[in-house]
Formats: sequence, C-alpha cells, structure tokens
Amino acid sequence: MTDVAPIAPPTDAWQSLPQRAARLAALEGAFGGLFVPGLPLAAAAWFFDLPGGLWTAALGLLIGILFGAWLGRRRLTRTRWRLDDQGLGLRRDLMWQLETRIPISRVQHLDLRRGPLERRAGLATLIVHTAGTRMSAVTVNGLDETDAERLRDTLAHQLDQDADAL
Repeated sequence: MTDVAPIAPPTDAWQSLPQRAARLAALEGAFGGLFVPGLPLAAAAWFFDLPGGLWTAALGLLIGILFGAWLGRRRLTRTRWRLDDQGLGLRRDLMWQLETRIPISRVQHLDLRRGPLERRAGLATLIVHTAGTRMSAVTVNGLDETDAERLRDTLAHQLDQDADAL
C-alpha cells in the first residue's frame, strides 16, 4: 500500500478564516455584548429592584457578554472567501446567507488594515473599494496576514492587467 498525498483544493475553493480570528471576534463580541444587551439587562434589574438585586444585575451583564462572544465567534466561523478569475467572492452565513461577488472590473483600490490586536494575532482586514457611491466598500475581517496580502496583490495585479488592456 502506498501513501497518497491528499489532493490540494483548487485555488478558487471557498476558504475559511483562521480560528484565531474567531477568538478575536469572540473577544470583540463580548465587549459589545457587555453594553448591548448586558448593560440594559443589568440596569433593568437594578431599576426595577428585581429579586437578587446585584446578583441579577451581574447575571444580566454575564448573559450579554456570553451572547456577544457567541455571536461574534459564530459570525466569523461561518464566513468564507474565494478568489477566482472573475474576482473575489465572500459568503457570510449567520442567520441569513449573504453572498457577495466583487468583479475585478469594479475594484477601484485596496486597503489593508491591521489594528493592534490583529497585528498580535497575525491577522489583517482587507478593504476592497468598488466603483459606486453607496455601499462602495467590502470589508473582509479576520484574514490571515499572508492571505490578505496575497489577495490584495493578486487583485491589484489583475486590476493593473485589465487597465493595460484598455
């Protein structure tokens, strides 16, 4: 019996975001959940003098933090991207499935953004600015730094080739 190497996925297959991006999204979601719905739940418990008082308020904050962390992690673990000859595809699936397709001909310019937490985790955010005025930028959070740079460079190279053809 011979060892057979696994077949590499095609370059235009849907790619998932790294797990460390999901952990960072959970942290950001927990912070957001602290304020919405955590703070209103805690304030309602305190204001209406519910049984348990401080414990009920603390439970409201904890529920908000946990819900925000769960939602942030789920959002990023269910996001996929792919790059093919036609352009960049982005598939997001939280409750409703949203698939965005950005044709190369619509790309105006590209930005990479790296916040302090993203830099520490080796992540980056790719911002694809497209032609148009309303909703003219697509943001892909949580990309591996090398994937983000490769996507930016590939899209920019394809864009330069298309401009040369004109």
